[in-house]
Amino acid sequence: MTDPAFFQTHMGQRFYEGTMPQLVRQMTRLNDNLERLVGVAEQFAKQKEATSAEAVHPITTEGSEGP
Repeated sequence: MTDPAFFQTHMGQRFYEGTMPQLVRQMTRLNDNLERLVGVAEQFAKQKEATSAEAVHPITTEGSEGP
C-alpha cells in the first residue's frame, strides 16, 4: 500500500487551502508596499536634487535684464 500524496493529507489540504493563499496575499501586500516606498524614495531624491542644484546655481532675477 502506498502513502497518500501530500495534497491528500490533512496537513496538505491545510497548506493548499490556507497557507499558500495567505503567502500569496502577503507577497502581494509586500510588493504594493515596496512600490509605494520606491515612489516616495524617488520623490525624495528629486527634491534633494532640486535643492542641491538651487544651492549651487541660485536662480536670481536681479541683473538679468542686462547692463
